Order: sequence, then structure tokens, then C-alpha cells
Amino acid sequence: MSKGLQTRDTALREALAQASHVGLKNITIGTLADSLSMSKSGLFAHFRSKEQLQVDVLDHAADLFTRTVIQPALKEPRGLERLRALVDLWLGWDGYADWAMPGGCIFISATMEFDDEPDGPVRDRLVAQQTQWFDSIETVVRGAIREGQLREDLDTLQFAHELYGLMLGHHVASRLLRDPAARERAHTALDRLVAGAAPDAASPAPA
Repeated sequence: MSKGLQTRDTALREALAQASHVGLKNITIGTLADSLSMSKSGLFAHFRSKEQLQVDVLDHAADLFTRTVIQPALKEPRGLERLRALVDLWLGWDGYADWAMPGGCIFISATMEFDDEPDGPVRDRLVAQQTQWFDSIETVVRGAIREGQLREDLDTLQFAHELYGLMLGHHVASRLLRDPAARERAHTALDRLVAGAAPDAASPAPA
């Protein structure tokens, strides 16, 4: 890796760690330069603007999430084993794993920051990433359906939304309430979600 790429990588790792604590909106080229004891002009050459820095932080986080959550989960056998691995690694990403961000899941905190903001580069990138994440969850769920472990008429997007809700609950229980049983509660919720989607479970009545 060239010196320039090393500098950029170091800056993004530091910015991501800070953003998980203080929020993505509070990350600027100036504050990042101060924390790294670098010149603002030097960092500006890498990112050009505050918005571009924030977009690049999200991209850096997505790459890290892919390497530490998605790719290891995909090594597991297709079906519920892969789904459970995905959830457990996702929970680790939110705080208990040694590779997690100090402030927990950056995507959850950024969602809270940008959900009501006007469309723009940062919000648009976050929306695209989270849409892709829902698609990835659905893909894993469809694998479990093909394995006969979940019922064929399952609404995979609804399942993905409920799974995401489980993760939001874990974030609150673990990080705000500091509940030592947060991880176990999340797994219990996953067991119930899976049981409700099992082939022998009754399909929900139409609305």
C-alpha cells in the first residue's frame, strides 16, 4: 500500500471509530486532522469535503461489515445455520466482538442522524447500503426456504424487517440499558421468529 493510501486508510479507521461515538455528522476534516496530528490541507487532498469524508466513512464501514459479518457467515452451510451465523456476527458488530466499533453499529447511529434529513450524498449512500443489506438478508432467508427449513410462502422482506427490528432492540438493550443478557434475548427473539416461519407453522392471516 502506498503512503497516500496508508494515510487515507488510517484516517478512515479513525473517523469510523469516532463516528461510532459522536455521530457521523460530527466528523469533519478539521476535527479528524486534529486527532491524527495531521494538517487539514493534507487530509483535504484525500477527501475534498466534509460530505465526501462522511460518504467514504460509510463505504469503509460497509467494507469492514462485509469482511467481518457477511463473508464469514456465507462460509456456513446454506439455510438456518447461515442465518444464525449472520445474526450472531451482526450482534458482534454491534459491540461484543473484539473488532466492533467502540460505539456500536455505525449504520444504526447514522440512520438516527440522517433519517429525516433532505436527500443528499450521505443520506443517499446510507439508504443504498441499507437497502442492499435488506436484500442480503432476504437472500439468506430464501436459502433457508430452498432447504425446506422455512415455509415456501414466507414473506422474506417482512422477515428481514422483523430481523432488523430484533437488532434495533439489541442495540438499545446492550448499549443504552447495558443489559448483560441482551445477546441472549436477541437469540431468543430469533428463535421465535424462525419458529413462526417454520414449514409446520400456520401462515399469518391476510390483512
